[in-house]
Amino acid sequence: MPEHRLLVLADAHIGSAPPDAEVALLEFLEAAPSLGDELLLVGDLFEFWFAYRRVIPRRAFPVAAAIARLAARFPVAMVGGNHDRWGEPFWGAETDVRYSARELVIDAGARRVLALHGDGLTERPGRISLVHRVIGHPLVSGVFRLLHPDLGMRVVDRVAPWLGEGQQDADTKRRGAARQQRWAEARLAADASLDAVVMAHTHVARVEHFGGARFYLNPGAWYDGGQYAVIAAAGAELRRFTPAARSPRPTASLR
Repeated sequence: MPEHRLLVLADAHIGSAPPDAEVALLEFLEAAPSLGDELLLVGDLFEFWFAYRRVIPRRAFPVAAAIARLAARFPVAMVGGNHDRWGEPFWGAETDVRYSARELVIDAGARRVLALHGDGLTERPGRISLVHRVIGHPLVSGVFRLLHPDLGMRVVDRVAPWLGEGQQDADTKRRGAARQQRWAEARLAADASLDAVVMAHTHVARVEHFGGARFYLNPGAWYDGGQYAVIAAAGAELRRFTPAARSPRPTASLR
């Protein structure tokens, strides 16, 4: 029996990423069934997404439509990120995407994988931590829904830079990635049923073993050269998608 291949992708930030990142992502979504057996999207796919009752954010529409088409014929799971967590009424009701705002546990072949974006877990007290808590409050999303979408989008354009992870310097990102890794190690130690923890948010691609075949994975930021990862029986592998050839180039592996 062929091994199960779970494709993992995060932090595309469609809406603020360069246009070629969106073009490549649309090609990747079309090619996904030839690259693996299931797709896991680990948050911040969009720079902003909000599940309005009658409106779909314009800048997100091409990718959202491609995901909906893919999910009709191929398993797709998604967790929300700090930029696009307000999606449950849409993804759950209008598409075949398996969605959770915070975290999911996925059985990928013989591996049991915990997936979450990773924001709000390891940030130290400060501006970014405060902004995450405020934006994540249910009252804020309720008030935002009352705004006209065009006005809401202008508000988002002003707030998005305050979320900060894409603008951090390399040392700050590495420290955040190290804190994530420690958090994942502790979670695996506390839950023997899990084989892997998958997180994103820091934009730092990484695979790390925690005893035997258990591991932590961050696939890196899609907008940074088409980074993604594959989880299979042998472990996890970081890759980059090449749109023209539609062929992945391995960059690192667990095993």
